[in-house]
Amino acid sequence: MKQIAEFIPIALFFIVYQLDGKSVSLGDWTYHFDGIYSATAVLMAATVLQVLFTFALTRKFEKRLMWLASAVLVFGGATLFFHNQMFIQWKPTIFNWALALAFGASQFIGDRNLMQRTLGGQLHLPKAVWTRLNLLWTTNFFIVGGLNLYVAYGFSEATWVSYKLYSAIGFTVVLTILTALLISPHLKDDAADKQPL
Repeated sequence: MKQIAEFIPIALFFIVYQLDGKSVSLGDWTYHFDGIYSATAVLMAATVLQVLFTFALTRKFEKRLMWLASAVLVFGGATLFFHNQMFIQWKPTIFNWALALAFGASQFIGDRNLMQRTLGGQLHLPKAVWTRLNLLWTTNFFIVGGLNLYVAYGFSEATWVSYKLYSAIGFTVVLTILTALLISPHLKDDAADKQPL
């Protein structure tokens, strides 16, 4: 459920972008949709609402979501202030590469990598599996960041907006499947170890 909720701001960004050039009138008030700038404003508002909604449900601010919201507000704000879409187009790359750096560096800092620190309380896996999981997530973040730049600079703005939506869903599904494939054999072993004799 949480994963699906994270796509709502991106989906709203995509939907509002499609309204470029259209206007909405409510009485004397008229709003004219301005492509990526209107979409960016909606992305920023939806992300803040997502943070507040998550806090209302869990009574805590999730670190990853707070970092994501910070990136959206900084790069979205720069996009609107400078009227330059490249700021919001760079946001996914910088955010994903920062995550890749954090996950990759955690392999060499301390006795547990970031993946194990995040999920170690819920899963009991061998150290080699934690290392592979951490490497998988590091590689995913690095590739996602690189592909974002490739599409942003190599294709039209409209193509990038569509790519942002569909790649977010696609990469999440693939990462979830690969993660499940890595840990599922060990979940069976862990369940067998806990069976009463």
